[in-house]
Amino acid sequence: MDPVRNPYAPGAGQRPPELAGRDRELQQFEVVLERVARGRPERSMVVTGLRGVGKTVLLNTFKSMAMQRLWGTGKIEARPDQSIRRPVAAALHMAIRELAPRHRAPERIEEFLGVLKAFAMRDPAAAKGTSHWSPGIEVPASRGRADSGDLEIDLTELFVDAASVATDLGVGVALFIDEMQDVQAADISALCAACHELSQTGGPLIVVGAGLPHLPSVLSASKSYSERLFRYARIDKLDRDAADLALILPAREEEVEFTPEALDALYEAADGYPYFVQAYGKVAWDLAPRSPITAEDVKVAAPEAEEELAVGFFGSRYERATPAERDYMHAMAQIGDEPVATSDVADSLGRKPSSLSPARDSLIKKGLIYSAERGQIAFTVPHFGRFLRAQPI
Repeated sequence: MDPVRNPYAPGAGQRPPELAGRDRELQQFEVVLERVARGRPERSMVVTGLRGVGKTVLLNTFKSMAMQRLWGTGKIEARPDQSIRRPVAAALHMAIRELAPRHRAPERIEEFLGVLKAFAMRDPAAAKGTSHWSPGIEVPASRGRADSGDLEIDLTELFVDAASVATDLGVGVALFIDEMQDVQAADISALCAACHELSQTGGPLIVVGAGLPHLPSVLSASKSYSERLFRYARIDKLDRDAADLALILPAREEEVEFTPEALDALYEAADGYPYFVQAYGKVAWDLAPRSPITAEDVKVAAPEAEEELAVGFFGSRYERATPAERDYMHAMAQIGDEPVATSDVADSLGRKPSSLSPARDSLIKKGLIYSAERGQIAFTVPHFGRFLRAQPI
């Protein structure tokens, strides 16, 4: 069939043509937006899940929902080696720029931009007397507000001021943070403190984060009240009905159908994981000679889809690991696909658990595994264990 008309989109953060199985999370965020708009107290929101379940897609959809309500929005992707000070400044700069044309008091916008500039330039990690940040803000940096150098104090003051600008317009500000588990520990603590202050004052600014399954424990370790500070949404693979809809509805727009047997085969291959659904659907479409797409078409397409996943989805991550880290992951894979005990991995390798801590910690920092609970670890990527078992050791 015509590959140009292929509707499926297996890409990092790329929205699929049909966002199936996420109605509950979309309704939850709609409630958050509506409550904040009405001045009601509401928690910020955190979405967690494995790689490939659509966290970034959902985050981007939330951002679009906020923009439709004329909110100011900004988004960052956290990095473990970077403070959030300047990325947050850039994101809030974008958010306020979205609000500025509708604000009746230009001096209020300029006042906030002065605070924002001071916040961004007050980076303790930067060389003394220097600033490499060029936000295009022509107003002079303010003094005495959000410029103490203590991120917790500065972030709180910046959030309060941004919320005040939004209040003038009867809207809100939403800051979206992808890969939130990679925010540095001190910065996570400051972020939680700023959100806590806003929750008490009722300011219309929310933080919406997305991250791996252990993100709630990262937040809890920084501030004990974080469990009550955020509304948590754990997303997982799609059930059968949602996975079928993700395939059927986009194809139907192109007047293409699937046989029931083809849908059976696709669900068995993709196991309901949204990224895999798109990957297998795309190859099945490209290789099928005509509509309807059959189980035989899926059988022919599966090896090519698996090869693409092995190179792009699994292989690219595997290549980032050192030989010692690969040994550790292979040992995990041989034990099983569920979360495994670190002691079992050590036994499998004939090593003491303490001697394997550097490899384990490095794999966690690289986002390849996560601590499912105390003493247990799991892969961040679905089916990664199956991929590893097929690789030569």
